[in-house]
Amino acid sequence: MKILGVLTASTLAIMMAASSVGTAQAQSITQALTAAYDHAPDLQSALIAAKAQAEGIVQAKAGTMPTLGASISGNTGSSLIGGTWSDPNLSLTTGLSYNQTIFDNGSTAAQVEAARAAAEVAEYQIRNTEQNVLLSVIQAYMNVLSGRELLALRQDNVNFFQAQLQSAQDRLDVGEGTRIDVAQAQARLAQGQAALQAASGTLQSSEATFQRLVGQRPQGLSTSHNYSRLIPRSIDAAISEAEMGHPAILLSKAGIRAAQAGSDVAQASYYGATTSVSGQVGSTWTGPSGGLRDGISASMGFQITIPIYAGGRMGSSVRQANLQQIQSEVDAMSAYDQVREAVISAWTGIQSADAQISAAQAAVTSSNTVLDGVIQERDLGAATTLDVLNAQADLTSAREALINASNGKTIATFSLLSAMGRMTAEDLGLAVEIKTAVPYTQAVEDVWQELRTIAE
Repeated sequence: MKILGVLTASTLAIMMAASSVGTAQAQSITQALTAAYDHAPDLQSALIAAKAQAEGIVQAKAGTMPTLGASISGNTGSSLIGGTWSDPNLSLTTGLSYNQTIFDNGSTAAQVEAARAAAEVAEYQIRNTEQNVLLSVIQAYMNVLSGRELLALRQDNVNFFQAQLQSAQDRLDVGEGTRIDVAQAQARLAQGQAALQAASGTLQSSEATFQRLVGQRPQGLSTSHNYSRLIPRSIDAAISEAEMGHPAILLSKAGIRAAQAGSDVAQASYYGATTSVSGQVGSTWTGPSGGLRDGISASMGFQITIPIYAGGRMGSSVRQANLQQIQSEVDAMSAYDQVREAVISAWTGIQSADAQISAAQAAVTSSNTVLDGVIQERDLGAATTLDVLNAQADLTSAREALINASNGKTIATFSLLSAMGRMTAEDLGLAVEIKTAVPYTQAVEDVWQELRTIAE
């Protein structure tokens, strides 16, 4: 009978915690998604990366912008002649310089376009990361919820086997049972306790994942939500919506534009000349104690550069850029196929989950009826303890199937929203400040900001 005490204190503590969180502050799916959106390091990293990418626009624009510089230098010296030091010779030079490329065959314009496309790619990457993060939260949320339900189910199972073991022992004590009944009940109880421990470990892992993603411990979870309203009536409408607005597809389109601009940059560098102008103005003061002024000097010049041959590098760059453009178009077609596949998979997953839920509900009802009947037959001597244990195992399997199917239905619903590109804070109506690098990009495109800052 020692087997009755195998249930550890840690397992009991976990179960008490799982049951008590329901009385604490509730944490709906919307609340978990909101907390995760503000917390997620991956999303914050994608935002910072997009801002850093936006700086490339300014750097590209600098190609045809003027560069201004100022310089000042000075020196002094003295000599020893006939035992006497000469008066110090002072020299001070100041100057201003100006340089600007006024024509580069469109190379800078193409680089700016490429930088803007790259910034757009980074912005869509934020949206893509956002979808992945929020879907991961849903999966973690449902894993915790189903884990707690499975833990409670397996505890019920252990309680049932404990009662059957006690019943078998009581019947043996009065001469109505056998040692085989007791041994079978003990074996099933040991299996049930092992399953309970496994469920406890899985739940702890799921809760840790939830806390990592959401930044909070799970409390009072519930499957209720109203996001099914975002799902269209037909699979064709879902595919059409995904093809128009999924971040992965928009990202691939921006990638094509970036590759086209890269090809234009290579073409401009290969075929085009560049023209630049420069100018300097300065003054020099020299003389003992800086007393003499030598005057002001100024100069201005221009330079025209025409590429002729660079060891094959320029032609190779053009071919490479063209190949990268073709690759971006192939990647875009692949993105369309992957998104379409994800929509179809999620759509059929919802339908499959509905069928599994109906089947599991019928199995639970039937298994309950069978178990009650077998227990009555056992009490009348028409069935054995093993029959009761098997009937309980069938009921437990049916209840587990119902929990998993319900969990799968919720995950499939949000997977479809993600496949359609609608698993975003804006589409879900989360009360958060949308993470976007667009305002930052618009601000840094002001290339005169740096000069105004210096002037101030």
